Amino acid sequence: MTVLERPEWVARRAAHERRVDGWVGPHLQRRRAGGRHPVEDFLFTYYSHRPAQLRRWHPGAGVVLAGATLEEMGRDYTAGPAGVTVDTAAVRARRADSIAWIRTLLASTATRPAQLGCFGMHEWAMVYRQTQAEVRHDSWPLRLSPARTAAVVEERGVRCSHFDAFRFFTAPARPLNVLTPTRERQHELEQPGCLHANMDLYKWAYKLSPLVPGELVADCFALARDIRTLDMRASPYDLAALGYEPVRIESPAGRAEYATAQRAFADRAAPLRARLVAAIDKL
Repeated sequence: MTVLERPEWVARRAAHERRVDGWVGPHLQRRRAGGRHPVEDFLFTYYSHRPAQLRRWHPGAGVVLAGATLEEMGRDYTAGPAGVTVDTAAVRARRADSIAWIRTLLASTATRPAQLGCFGMHEWAMVYRQTQAEVRHDSWPLRLSPARTAAVVEERGVRCSHFDAFRFFTAPARPLNVLTPTRERQHELEQPGCLHANMDLYKWAYKLSPLVPGELVADCFALARDIRTLDMRASPYDLAALGYEPVRIESPAGRAEYATAQRAFADRAAPLRARLVAAIDKL
């Protein structure tokens, strides 16, 4: 066990809350005003982790907080002579199957080479053969006409390995994908070059809470937030009014730009994936 004295862990908690407030505050303001942002709000609407949960700091398993009380740390903690710590045994008992599933996914993904040839066509497949009124983000126009958007999908093809992206494809787009991802094949198909697989590190981190430190969850959120920006810049939507310069994957230069950014995200994701696996193994 690592023992943190109260001034140290209180400072860490405050730093975590300040960091998260920079993301959460604008989102909550937009929500109160009835507004929506297709990039900045996505992680709070797509994933089930609420802003208050992201803001809550945990030290992770194996850390004793001296001077803490169960009242301030809440559920999943236990008190001992030296202080309060995560009740690791109780959390593991409740979530054993989930923890094992997550570890297998993370570890198997890390063993594969990054595939960088999808060029973000998953977002295009989600609007394929739809009218402006039918697309998911119907408040924002498409950069190209529906006919030209469909032509790009048909010319480039779709190489998506991620089930949670594939399930949002339009019905006519699904047969165009070279794979048929399913939940059951996720361990087999997930690969570290996939933007959505790397974005999902945030999901696996918060599902492992409070067994992993709050800082690690926030690091994964920060990565997911940056990935979402590229995801939408390379999408068929025109978000210039929000200050997002498009990555024109319909052109050779745009595809090269996308692949370079995709590689950089894979490199950023690798140590976070390793930290999550290490945190599980530490249990």
